[in-house]
Amino acid sequence: MKVIEVRGLQKRYGRHVAVEDVSFSVNAGELVALIGHNGAGKSTTLKALTGQLQPSAGEVLVAGVNVLQDPGEARRRFGYVPEDPQLYDYLTAREMLELVVEVRGQGDIPATLAAVGLQDDADRLIREYSQGMRRKAALAAAMVSKPQVLILDEALNGLDPPSAARVKAHLRALAEGGAAVLLSTHVLETVEKIADRVVMLARGRVVADHNVTRDRRGGPGAAVLVADWGEFGALSLRTPPPPATQTDSSAAPTPRLDPHGAPGRATSPCPPAPTHTARRSA
Repeated sequence: MKVIEVRGLQKRYGRHVAVEDVSFSVNAGELVALIGHNGAGKSTTLKALTGQLQPSAGEVLVAGVNVLQDPGEARRRFGYVPEDPQLYDYLTAREMLELVVEVRGQGDIPATLAAVGLQDDADRLIREYSQGMRRKAALAAAMVSKPQVLILDEALNGLDPPSAARVKAHLRALAEGGAAVLLSTHVLETVEKIADRVVMLARGRVVADHNVTRDRRGGPGAAVLVADWGEFGALSLRTPPPPATQTDSSAAPTPRLDPHGAPGRATSPCPPAPTHTARRSA
């Protein structure tokens, strides 16, 4: 079932076209990565999806609700992390999540704090947090109520590797539990590991839309995304060739028939070099 739908989206600023005829969808239980170069139209698309921008043309729907016609109802259906999140600096992370749970009506605060790695710092004021910790708090606020839809704009930027791994695992779990997750990112490694599909934008248009089916364990034959970040963009999913088998130089040579010997007599592949005997002068 389609939970996020973008249909013919266009956004113009005077003569400048930020996005042009963008269409794609995200199903329930699917994690879709939105990639593209700087200025490709990713953030504009996500801002239209979350009701922050009014499209010049087209429509966007979240859980069946037209965002332009009923933005309040649409916002009840999704959690959102913007590229530059604004937080309540004079609340602790725990207090901010309690506020979100009160507004949303549900949520598991301890599990969410653990998922983003903030359980030991949950009672500190957010104004004391580092940039990475602020990002964790924003992610926690978006995920705590387990919304139908998660929209994340470069939301993994600035996370340390252990925290990023925890958040990726939690996003996968949410998708497998039925949520629709749309994540914009520049990091292809993240796409390869957790995405079900990848949509690529270039110059405000969709230039690729691929399913990403692979061995998630990264074993032999695991597929690799190859992106062309050029002006028009391109995306392919390739399986690297198996590694070449090295021959053991110490192994004995394969016997072969000696044409000058008896039938079945075997010799090495190369005959021995001839022996020269020096003559003594008289």
